[in-house]
Amino acid sequence: MRDIDTMKAYTLEEISTIVGGMLTKLEDVKITKLAPPLLADENSLALALNEDEIENLSQTKAKAALVPIGVSSELISTIEAERPRLAMMKLLHLFYMPPESTAGIHPSATVHPSAKIGENVSIGPNVVISRDVVIEKNSKILANVYIGRGVHIGENCLFHPGCNIGDNAKIGNRVILQHSVSIAADGFSFVTENPNNVENAREEGSVKKDNSNQKIYKIPSIGSVVIEDDVEIGANTCIDKGTIENTVIGEQTKIDNLVQIGHNCKIGKGCMIVSQVGIAGSCKIGDRVVIAGQVGMADHIEIGSDSIIMAQAGVTKSFPEKTILIGAPAMPRKEFLKHMKTMQKAEDLVNKFKEYEHLLKD
Repeated sequence: MRDIDTMKAYTLEEISTIVGGMLTKLEDVKITKLAPPLLADENSLALALNEDEIENLSQTKAKAALVPIGVSSELISTIEAERPRLAMMKLLHLFYMPPESTAGIHPSATVHPSAKIGENVSIGPNVVISRDVVIEKNSKILANVYIGRGVHIGENCLFHPGCNIGDNAKIGNRVILQHSVSIAADGFSFVTENPNNVENAREEGSVKKDNSNQKIYKIPSIGSVVIEDDVEIGANTCIDKGTIENTVIGEQTKIDNLVQIGHNCKIGKGCMIVSQVGIAGSCKIGDRVVIAGQVGMADHIEIGSDSIIMAQAGVTKSFPEKTILIGAPAMPRKEFLKHMKTMQKAEDLVNKFKEYEHLLKD
């Protein structure tokens, strides 16, 4: 825990100005931390962003709270914010402590002589930087990161411990890779001498042939991965390099932990991809698409911009822009609700049939 003398401290007026909020009942208090109302003390700013936390303000020890616009309290000062979650983001940046990083190059790091390291770059313990790598200024590479040959890393990037970057990847500015991200590993791409079970099933609708002696050959990947500016990628996420062309992640896209993005995929700008999503190879995702947790997508699918794919959907075909998808197999939400109503009606009919079934038997 930080010593009290090194803590950041702000007046309520300063905080109100930073978040663009409306301050009531000015208190002479220094805010050194943020907390939920029930865990807050006199030096905390209580964060009451929803109804439950607003109710808890009656029991808080805090002298001030961040609340939605229109919420007030007779007991404590409040900073009313039109978008409380946006205000919270600004506050968290105030109190955020970045991870510690080595000044310069750590003695245990291995840096190839041909690598070009920019001004004020930090390279941590046991980092391996291969030949012809370029790292632009102010980027931080923390412990145990591997960077393959020919990789280009932009300015002000932050790579957390354990990341692995394959050959020839291009990474833009202000990119954050969380712990143990894998970029530009080989894609999952194979071929058999004769049509395999999947090909037979697609053509004939069943599996009939004996493929017991079938050999599987690996298709090597000679493309790489391009990650554009301001992308963040969560821990243990894997993005495979392209077979011939590059896999691309568009600028401002945010990817959660434990996501798999296959070879040749093209992910648009400003997308949100939540944990445990699996996107098979050669998919094209438009801009600002939201893909919720545990969605699975078949290969060679196109999803139009501004679409939303709801949790656990199984996407087997392409859909146009601004589609909201749900279910497995996934379908537009209106169609899904229609099917659900039909199933409910069918259940009612079955129940009525059972009620009069004995008359039919008689």
